[in-house]
Amino acid sequence: MMTVRQAGEALECGQATAVALARAALDRIADPAGQGPRAFMRVHAQEALAAARAADEERLRMGRRGSPLAGIPVSVKDLFDVAGETTRAGSRVRASEPAAAQDAVVVQRLRAAGAVIVGRTNMTEFAYSGLGLNPHYPVPLNPYDRVHGRIPGGSSSGAAVSVSDGMALAAVATDTGGSARIPAAFCGLTGFKPTAARIPLAGTFPLSPTLDTVGSLGATVECCAALDAVLAGETWQPLGQATKSPLRLGLVMDYVTDGMDAQVTRAYEQALSSLSHQGVRIEPVPLPELLELPGFNHKGGFPAYESYRDHADCLATRATEYDPRVAVRILRGRTMDDADYRQLQAQRAGFIQRVAHRFAGFDALIAPTVPIVAPLVSDCDDDAEFGRLNLLALRNPTVVNFLDGCAISLPCHPPGEAPVGLMLMQTAHQDRALLECAHAVERLLSFHLMGAAAR
Repeated sequence: MMTVRQAGEALECGQATAVALARAALDRIADPAGQGPRAFMRVHAQEALAAARAADEERLRMGRRGSPLAGIPVSVKDLFDVAGETTRAGSRVRASEPAAAQDAVVVQRLRAAGAVIVGRTNMTEFAYSGLGLNPHYPVPLNPYDRVHGRIPGGSSSGAAVSVSDGMALAAVATDTGGSARIPAAFCGLTGFKPTAARIPLAGTFPLSPTLDTVGSLGATVECCAALDAVLAGETWQPLGQATKSPLRLGLVMDYVTDGMDAQVTRAYEQALSSLSHQGVRIEPVPLPELLELPGFNHKGGFPAYESYRDHADCLATRATEYDPRVAVRILRGRTMDDADYRQLQAQRAGFIQRVAHRFAGFDALIAPTVPIVAPLVSDCDDDAEFGRLNLLALRNPTVVNFLDGCAISLPCHPPGEAPVGLMLMQTAHQDRALLECAHAVERLLSFHLMGAAAR
């Protein structure tokens, strides 16, 4: 995978053009032997080439690139409005809806930054699952094991595969309960969930407005940070400016390590050991409050209540057109009334207040992103097993969404083994500090993984 930085440097020194990068991405999407038809709901070939030509012309005229995304191929999840197109949100139910009158805010910002949008990516229907399966459209397969067919993770399934396969250099995703970080962990990528309030949701089809967040996927922390800066409307500042040493990470012991499989346990513990040997201070942090989360969400939580209010009328007449595994989760919202919702809001506010002090003195808290490696698609055929795996995939990432914080997943598995994600977490509006911490951890992990490859 080429990184955003590598592509940008090639553009700056004339070793590449935006048109060449766009053609390479589009060729990979169109490759009949590849995952393009599975990863993309719609391909914007002509529009992408036009945007690439404009980026090249502007670079020549100005003598430099206007932003870190100028001329960079980017994919956009099918939740975001694109003017003139229907936003299907991974569903056939919305196929006949009117076309969007204007771009979502994040799409507007991408265009203004000179990004080359190559297309809209596949996803779990209405973003309501962490596994990445969708019965309406072919599932993009995990790059780790396509022979046997492993899931990509979700809900941003196509976003992850678009990056892993070089069909885009970065991908705009969402993250309501891990939808950017889960596919990042399963596919060996980096996935960032920012503080929700930093990036506007206007023009984004909702799952749960309380928890919905616009996330980023890329090969590296810097890829995600560069994309996030554009999406948030911030001026890009390269990472690595802060030189704090040693890092101090809080090791979450409660809840997040339950049910870890052997591959995740081995990769995670080896990564922790390597970070410690390289000078990172890792100290256990008690977080018994996490054990309260299943109780808070036992009726379905914010996603069930809020999505049911959006879908109730459609479900009343067209329920059979929904993915049944999505419909049943939305319908849980019928059992929640306004009093339940107000109680959940109060519980969340109390949880945030009680947990925030646990982060004091740490650059980040650390945990496994997902306690299992990506299952086979066939493992998910049985509804009961699908439900078990889905809960496992979502369990750890949802902590940060409920906390209204920010988090990032980094790959920590040895080369050639199933991808495993390591998650760093911080409280709200600590995004830049978290990205700097993740950038430092990424560098240390690269030394660790290079050593593993040499062995």
